[in-house]
Amino acid sequence: MLIPVILSGGSGTRLWPLSRELYPKQLLPLIGAQSMLQETLLRLKGLPEQCAPLVVCNEHHRFLVAEQLRAIDTPAAAILLEPVGRNTAPAVAVAALQAMAQGDDPVLLVLPADHVIRDEGALQAAISNGVPLAEEGKLLTFGILPAKPETGYGYIRAGKPLGSAARPLGVSHPATGGHAGMSSAVAVPVEQEACEVAEFVEKPDLATAKKYLASGNYYWNSGMFLFKASRYLEELERYQPEMLACCRQALERSARDLDFIRLDLETFSSCPKNSIDYAVMEKTDEAAVIPLDAGWNDVGSWSALWEVGQADPEGNVIHGDVLTAGAKNCYLYSSDRMVAAVGLEDHIVVETADAVLVAPRNRVQEVKAIVEQLKARDRDEALLHRRVSRPWGSYECIDQAERYQVKRITVNPGASLSLQMHHHRAEHWIVVKGTARITRGEETFMISENQSTYIPLGVAHRLENPGKISLELIEVQSGSYLGEDDILRFQDNYGR
Repeated sequence: MLIPVILSGGSGTRLWPLSRELYPKQLLPLIGAQSMLQETLLRLKGLPEQCAPLVVCNEHHRFLVAEQLRAIDTPAAAILLEPVGRNTAPAVAVAALQAMAQGDDPVLLVLPADHVIRDEGALQAAISNGVPLAEEGKLLTFGILPAKPETGYGYIRAGKPLGSAARPLGVSHPATGGHAGMSSAVAVPVEQEACEVAEFVEKPDLATAKKYLASGNYYWNSGMFLFKASRYLEELERYQPEMLACCRQALERSARDLDFIRLDLETFSSCPKNSIDYAVMEKTDEAAVIPLDAGWNDVGSWSALWEVGQADPEGNVIHGDVLTAGAKNCYLYSSDRMVAAVGLEDHIVVETADAVLVAPRNRVQEVKAIVEQLKARDRDEALLHRRVSRPWGSYECIDQAERYQVKRITVNPGASLSLQMHHHRAEHWIVVKGTARITRGEETFMISENQSTYIPLGVAHRLENPGKISLELIEVQSGSYLGEDDILRFQDNYGR
């Protein structure tokens, strides 16, 4: 039995302004039509004995995650909600405990939700070949065959081969589009042996990285793992007993909320922070590495997206409404408006409805400093986009000034907002598409396209879409305070 454990708790600040704290990179379609979370799950289709996945995510992302799983017809065995981030070791611990709660001891395939893998067949072959080793008690990680002397990744030094456990793991292959940053153009033997892990090493300087590459004995640390649930918990109890105790108690005290499992806030907040590498893999005697050559990239920056993207003859990777004249080797992303680049070289330009990023490709790691400034100034641009997703649909602010705000609201078919009241604002609703069922005080009525209604301050109200198509309306708010926290909910279908 194989259970994928998908880690979807990151905030993706290095991909600001597209990735925001409340809508991070793993939930965005950065490479293709599907989000990175969806791509992570879809590339596992066809693996034998695969069960429904366990997903660990931030509680603020829960409805987005659930909707994206529904959209690809991949229901989760459980969606575990972290009230606070505690890194990967506790996240995997609660997933392992949940997996064993049904009386089984499955093999867990631990995958971050935000990686690019071009060769899905090579990944599936490596997983299939690793399962017998995991069932024997090994704690496996996947080592990426390095394509260049990379200083941005940690490395794994391979020890002695595992002898008869060695199995064919695929062949080298040319890059599938993209640039040289993908691990896909290295000449490697047809068969790669699983090996003991000799050591994990930190991100090296360039000279050291070149030595690693020349030795042929080092791999990039992918952050992907394969092991039995019980073996991980045994090793965690051996090396981090306090962490395991906190995770066990947080799950025991958890609460069911619709399709979600809410970990106990107080207990999980007291859990030590640590990664799987530091907590277990660097300490255990049973760590092994499976070499993997599958066109992998962790998409940790805008320059990484340029590397994996499909470039035009001038080396530009372009998304959206973009025009160029003499631009070379740039990543140019347009979300809402046309972007024009003239004579620009080796730059990143990313446009969204409320922010524009311009940076040299070799300095994109400094984007995090901008996010820190936004947070220090308590600006919304660090948290969310102008278009905000909700479990019932979305809203987008299209104009605002003192004492008024205008929003475009979209309600999905069959969905409804909470029964709520505001203390400081009144609202005017104008339907531009579909039909709305309105609850206003003691009355309930319908309005359709080109009709409107008024919700006085202090009156309980609810907006529903009883139709088969999306409901779209314009909302004009007016009052002394227009913040989203001026909502008193009486009933809510989504447990907020």
